[in-house]
Amino acid sequence: MTSPEPLGDALLGTIARLHRWASRHAEFDLPPAQARLMAQIDELGPARIGDLADADHCSQPTMSAQVARLEHRGWVVRTADPADGRASQIALSPLGRETLARVRARRAAVVAPLIDQLPDVDRQRLVEAITILQELAAATTAPRSRTVAKKGL
Repeated sequence: MTSPEPLGDALLGTIARLHRWASRHAEFDLPPAQARLMAQIDELGPARIGDLADADHCSQPTMSAQVARLEHRGWVVRTADPADGRASQIALSPLGRETLARVRARRAAVVAPLIDQLPDVDRQRLVEAITILQELAAATTAPRSRTVAKKGL
């Protein structure tokens, strides 16, 4: 399993499975779907409803309803879009950042006992794997020309 396609499938499947397991076993103050949307807003930065809907593969009305729920709880704020005064951008509020940090900490706390059981050599391998995963994640936001140049194409 060294070709990119099976590696990618195994990577994404394993990460998703671990993430779902941690989310099922962690206690949240909010529905997991709202936590996921808050994480997406955190990742994208201030974004329009349409951009959030595109990123989540849903309709704008669906995203508007989801954002309204977050806004009602004080977890997101709307600000004027500097590029178009008629539009607004959605960003996490300070309370939203605190809430998202709490969700992430609770999920991490669920995984911590699994990591604690690893021998030191496997924990070091995990550190190395995380470094590689962070580089892959960083490449998703890099301009295409830079990503292609790294591959020597």
